[in-house]
Amino acid sequence: MNPQLPQELHDFRNFLFIVWKHLALPDPTEVQYDMAEYLQNAPRRAIIEAFRGVGKSYITAAFVVWKLLLDPEIKFMVVSASKARADDFSTFTQRLIMELPMCSHLIAKDHQRWSKIAFDVGPAKASGSASVKSVGITGQLTGSRADIIIADDVEVPNNSMTHMMRERLAEAVKEFDAVLKPEGKILYLGTPQCEMSLYNTLTERGYKMRVWPARFPTAERAEKAYGSRLAPLLYDKMSFSDKPLDDQPVDPKRFDADDLLERELSYGKSGFALQFMLDTSLSDLNKYPLKLSDLMIMSCDAKKAPEKLVYGIMKEIKDLPNVGLAGDKYYAPEAVVGDYVDYTGSLLVIDPSGRGSDETAYAVIKMLNGYLYVVECAGVDGGYSTPALEHLAKKAKEHSVNMVLIESNFGDGMFTELLKPILNQTYSVTIEEVRHSKQKELRIIDTLEPLFNQHRIIIDPKVVQQDYDSVQKYPAEQAQRYMLTYQLSRITRDRGSLAHDDRLDVLAMGCKYFVDQMAADVNLMMNERKDEVLRAELDKFIGGFNIGNKGRPTALTAF
Repeated sequence: MNPQLPQELHDFRNFLFIVWKHLALPDPTEVQYDMAEYLQNAPRRAIIEAFRGVGKSYITAAFVVWKLLLDPEIKFMVVSASKARADDFSTFTQRLIMELPMCSHLIAKDHQRWSKIAFDVGPAKASGSASVKSVGITGQLTGSRADIIIADDVEVPNNSMTHMMRERLAEAVKEFDAVLKPEGKILYLGTPQCEMSLYNTLTERGYKMRVWPARFPTAERAEKAYGSRLAPLLYDKMSFSDKPLDDQPVDPKRFDADDLLERELSYGKSGFALQFMLDTSLSDLNKYPLKLSDLMIMSCDAKKAPEKLVYGIMKEIKDLPNVGLAGDKYYAPEAVVGDYVDYTGSLLVIDPSGRGSDETAYAVIKMLNGYLYVVECAGVDGGYSTPALEHLAKKAKEHSVNMVLIESNFGDGMFTELLKPILNQTYSVTIEEVRHSKQKELRIIDTLEPLFNQHRIIIDPKVVQQDYDSVQKYPAEQAQRYMLTYQLSRITRDRGSLAHDDRLDVLAMGCKYFVDQMAADVNLMMNERKDEVLRAELDKFIGGFNIGNKGRPTALTAF
């Protein structure tokens, strides 16, 4: 410890107050002070999860400076998902050292390192390791040693979207132990990006987690989702409050109730639960009824399909991007039975975006013997534009569809009227509009869940791969939300559970059309069967009489 430092500054919270004043920020909030206290006294293996925007990185940069004030010989390594992110952290730390008067002696001397990649502090003795070194998680971690490793947002959408990505990240962070000095400390700071977050796996390796969500959870939710990980400060407030704090902002000076509500609408309930509520317990089997594992993945012929498919879990497919929940997998059919015969139906389903505000989702679904084959499911930008309409018309022709089905809830049929002339020029086909009044989430689940349970939906592997590739144009934090497979595995019966559901919606619309058609066909067949039975009985009854020469039943001539 630095004996020249005033005793008050041996408490990191007081130093944080000085830093905030220097940065012309409002006084630290109660939650920020609580995080600061935990940073100071955290165990050797610790994870700090706090809602987005609370200031985790600023607080931690101040913590690094404070520790160097107390002991200039401490060595830090700052690791982030990207080198640029780690360098930004290092640069901000340098800025604090250069601007705070009490830290002026920490500025590196002429013979010392002083860059955003690695820098020394003035009093530090010569060493092969810098006082602060920044590195990306995929960079060269070995080569220097550290007393404290700061893992600042090492998990981001770009490296945690799929199962394979998460496995690579989990392997990369194992290198920390090779860098850490004996009795050293590893501190993770971040926000979970998926239900299978790296941070959850770390708790299984002995790490202690402290969580600060954006809203107070209910007592039941607190126990189920957080347990002992929830910050004691929040538990105390919930226990001693005169009125229930359920769903009230934890840090209203940062985000009030209205602000959080806006963000929830933007992110969707599942996205908000991760980014702001830090709730990764969402892989509840009952909460998420649609599973990727209930699909059958098989290359689909353009015109024909097998008469029957047998579902099984022996043929797992591992080479496709998988964004499903924990344990969810892709399977190929166990067996293909019968001959390949022509599809009995082919449908193009469209969900217009409206004036270019979002992508127009579409799906091509074909049917045979009660099996529904998804041969394409994607989105096209441009709203009502001619290129977007021409793209859809070409898809109708390419797949020789029997029907084009359009969601008409938006625009009062305008999209249909604009598409008709382009379709007539490209491919003449019947157009039908459908309008919905039922809550979307319930409608989608009620349609798809029985089909999933019976393994009646077959998806071409190209659909899965293209679904993943097509969203890479979006910012990483948004990309997943546009994916069919993400929407499929994250929808719940809660209103607004998804921020985007267009691709899933067109799939459900197409399946609903075929289900209704199959039900109608069944009813028709039943009625025809009844008629056949009645005719057979009538023929049997009449056949019980012998027909006489005069064309009358002989049995009647006796009267």
